[in-house]
Order: sequence, then C-alpha cells, then structure tokens
Amino acid sequence: MKRPTIADVARRAGVSKGAVSYALNGQPGVSEATRRRILAIAEEIGFSPSSAARALSGATAKAVGLALCRPARILGIEPFFMELISGVEAELSARSYALTLQVVADQAAEIAVYRRWWAERRVDGVFVCDLRLDDARVPVLEELRLPAVVIGGPGHTGTLASVWSDDAAALVETVEYLVALGHRRIARVGGLPELLHTRLRTEAFERVCRDLGLAGAVTVPSDYSGEEGARATRRLLSSPNRPSAVIYDNDVMAIAGLSVAQEMGLAVPGDLSIVAWDDSPLCQLVHPPLTALGRDIPAYGAQAARHLLAAIAGEPVGTLQDETAHLTPRGSTAPPRGSTAPPRER
Repeated sequence: MKRPTIADVARRAGVSKGAVSYALNGQPGVSEATRRRILAIAEEIGFSPSSAARALSGATAKAVGLALCRPARILGIEPFFMELISGVEAELSARSYALTLQVVADQAAEIAVYRRWWAERRVDGVFVCDLRLDDARVPVLEELRLPAVVIGGPGHTGTLASVWSDDAAALVETVEYLVALGHRRIARVGGLPELLHTRLRTEAFERVCRDLGLAGAVTVPSDYSGEEGARATRRLLSSPNRPSAVIYDNDVMAIAGLSVAQEMGLAVPGDLSIVAWDDSPLCQLVHPPLTALGRDIPAYGAQAARHLLAAIAGEPVGTLQDETAHLTPRGSTAPPRGSTAPPRER
C-alpha cells in the first residue's frame, strides 16, 4: 500500500500543491470552504504533513511502536507488561531505537494509531499484543506492509512474524502437579476471554481436567485486576462445591485471591492451594509465598525486539517459540486436608 502524498491530496481536491500546503499549515491563500475540503481529504486518505520531510529524505524513524488496549490502571499494577517493556527497551536502546508507547480504548482506536504512525512515518515497525481470534489488526498491518511482530500465538497471525510461548503445556503441568498432591476440585480464574492466549489456556485446562477425570472443573473469566480477581474468588469459595485449589491467570489476581481466602477464614495451603501465573517478585512478598508459573519475561521482550528489528532490516523472519513457563512450588500449595494423594493412572 503506497503512502499518500501532497500530490494525491491536491489531485483529489482539484487544487494545486501550494493550495494544499496553505490549507494544511493554516496559512491564508485559500477559502475556508476549500481549507475544510482539503483537510477532510487529507484525513480520508491518511496524509499527514508532518511526514513530508522524512518521506523526502527516506530516513527511518529509529523508533518502534506498541499500542496497548488495556485500562491504564491495570497496566500500572501488572508486572508482566512492565517486565516485557523493560526487555524490549534494553534491546532497542542498545541499537539506538526508541519505543513509542500508546494506551488505547479499543481495537478500532489501536488500528487508527497504526494508520497514523504509518502515514506520519513515526515508527519503523510495531509490536502487537493480546492477539484475538480473527484479529482485525492483522490484515490492516499486512495491507500497510508495516513490519510487525505479534507477541503471542501460536497461529492466527497471518503473514506477520510472531514470538510465542506454549501456555497450554504449562497449564497441563500445573494441573497434573495439583492432582499429584491429591486435589480433585480445581478451578481457574482466567483473563479476558476474548484474548487468544486466554482461550488456549481455557481449552487446555478443560482438556486436561477431562482426561484426568476431574468433574466440575470451572474457569471464571476476569480482567486481570485485583478487584475482579477477588470477586471471582469469593464466588468460587462461596459455592457448595468449593475448590481445594485455584489457578490464577496472573499474579495480581492470585494475591487478591489469597487475601479473600484469609478474609473468609480459610488457611492457605491447608484449606486452599493457590497457583499464580507470571512469577513476579510480588509472589514471594506475600505469606505464604505463592507457587507460580514463571519465565524470563524481560528476555521474552528482548527476543521480540530482536525479531522486529530483523524484520525492519528486511531479514526473513517467521514464528519463534520462546521457553515454556515452568512451575516453582512454594508455600501456597500442599495436599488438601485429609488427602493421601493416591497414585494416578495415565
């Protein structure tokens, strides 16, 4: 897809390039009606005057973009994205690249940001997070031919490069560990259900629970915040078939769940075992310290940055599988009261 030029605007508006320049820069020389028409055409075709000098010189922006469709209040407290960005920044700064970060309200706003960055040549490439099934961002980035790396998967990335980790395998390992301890009533507090990695985790959880004969295994969706994690935990612990173990899709919700269990008079791990996803330092600051699934998130971000810089340089890039999260048992998991943890058949 060819970037629009001032000549394209002039041709669409039926005026000279000089008249377009006057209109875009707010200078006299055109009528107000003509100015409005030119501005409307420029917006329609995605032309920005601020890109003109860079377009003429052929210079790169020496920056990459990351647009995040998450509430700012959640981004501020969720360690995962802070660690991911730290890894990205470390790799980019070593190559004299900058990271342009923007928080957006929805996917339509995110796509508009990509189009604006592309039209204004603000970035040389972008990271795409929180992949969805039939994600509308993928065909837009393919159309713009803007170098991009999807952080997530596998699959559903079109022709875009990606870096991903096998969340399904990590979840299976966690459930098998809890079953080996003797747990038969296991629940999960998941993340945003529309996200691909949430769906993959949910499918893996349901599959392994079915294979192991665990009746009543349930996933309660949430939004990764402590408030929603606490609400989901109260719902689970107030049910007639209260779980003896809960897996949380991030550390913030797991810590909130620990607080709710203690509030309700349940001992952790005696009455309830807790496992957190994303083993941040927070998991070791609470009592008892949380059993957690963890991997090197800064290294994951650095890997994604190297992949994107290679794509910007025109090198062939594709799908890259990063390390699978590993389970670190701590004080929040133990056999349920009265359990002898009988051997399992597989």
